[in-house]
Amino acid sequence: MNILVIGSGGREHTLSWKISQSPLCEQLYVAPGNAGTSAVAQNVNIGVTDFEALGTFALDKNIEMIVVGPEAPLVSGIRDFFLSDEKYSSIKIVGPDKAGAELEGSKDFAKEFMEQYQIPTAQYRTFTRETVEEGLGYLDALTAPVVLKADGLAAGKGVIIAESIEEAKSSFKEMLLEAKFGEASAKVVIEEFLEGIELSVFVLTDGKDYVILPEAKDYKRIGEGDTGLNTGGMGAVSPVPFAQGDFLKKVEEKIVKPTIAGLQDREMDYVGFVFIGLMNIGGEPYVIEYNVRMGDPETEAVIPRIQDDLTEVLWKAANKELAGTELTFTDETAATVVMVAGGYPGDYAKGDAISGIEKVSESMVFHAGTAHSESGEVVTNGGRVIAVTALGKDIPETLHKVYQSAEDIQWDKKYFRRDIGQDVLAYKI
Repeated sequence: MNILVIGSGGREHTLSWKISQSPLCEQLYVAPGNAGTSAVAQNVNIGVTDFEALGTFALDKNIEMIVVGPEAPLVSGIRDFFLSDEKYSSIKIVGPDKAGAELEGSKDFAKEFMEQYQIPTAQYRTFTRETVEEGLGYLDALTAPVVLKADGLAAGKGVIIAESIEEAKSSFKEMLLEAKFGEASAKVVIEEFLEGIELSVFVLTDGKDYVILPEAKDYKRIGEGDTGLNTGGMGAVSPVPFAQGDFLKKVEEKIVKPTIAGLQDREMDYVGFVFIGLMNIGGEPYVIEYNVRMGDPETEAVIPRIQDDLTEVLWKAANKELAGTELTFTDETAATVVMVAGGYPGDYAKGDAISGIEKVSESMVFHAGTAHSESGEVVTNGGRVIAVTALGKDIPETLHKVYQSAEDIQWDKKYFRRDIGQDVLAYKI
């Protein structure tokens, strides 16, 4: 079949890399793609929310399945666009409808959803510009640290963990009264802080049945020891040693099953991925957030562990035929380290020539913020530039491969964390 992947990051390169290996995949396109996706697919210069152009292209190329990578087109209603027009009726979409995408598009909606379906999560309240004073009073009743979340999409930057109530009040007012995150912070969710260790669980569902993918732990902050500013993600490991056996059974029973039941109860046309950000608190899982797509860079650690034909599984989901499907994973450990442009997540340069990718032999190189220059060389084109992934018998062996590979890849002012996975070495699977 002809398949279109939508997006341009490391997640989309990884998905395209895996999809292209399937005998079911005849022709693969990525819109808009990056320098890495061009090696496994044909890039198409169409924006991820240009639905009209995507639709015209899909008809022209006889696309049978569209796999949506990022959240923006999902929250904007790409599934609804294609399903509402008879001429696109033969095209299957992997990605939820606009109603389902609100699980990521609105933090307030997600918290209300969890509350209704008794899914364990932090206590919270939501406030607007009109209820600022009430929100400040609510903060006075809490104990620091406190979590503040912009309600809408903020490119992964809309969460603040305030270490004092005064800091929380200041940030709260900045978010609501000064639009710190633009329209995304027109509402602000105040949550109690959960003390524990984070991980993510990924589910692929057809709206009724589901399969659970490998779990992962990612590393968000720019600095080693989890210090500094939040980023889109600096690395990930899978499996997660502290989240095995009974814990994952609890995740399925207390979180996955009621989540899928809630989607059905609300009659959402939810076909696609559910990313469940979790906190492990003394062996009990609590939901921090939902995303309605795969994570990045978790995808780069999770997908290489799947031994099945992913294209076949996606096709089953798209046709709402997931019942009875089981996934098999390699027992090997996957680790991903993200190499970023100097200055990220602040100001950074683009267009720096990248060399040494061809030297990498023991790892997989997934492109994120890359492009081809006019002369054809691979150059930087974003903050997170490349994700290097390896498989090995354990975390130390795998990280050794990854870091050796990262040293081979060069561009001006590259940076990567050297402590990915170190915090979980004390745990045994």
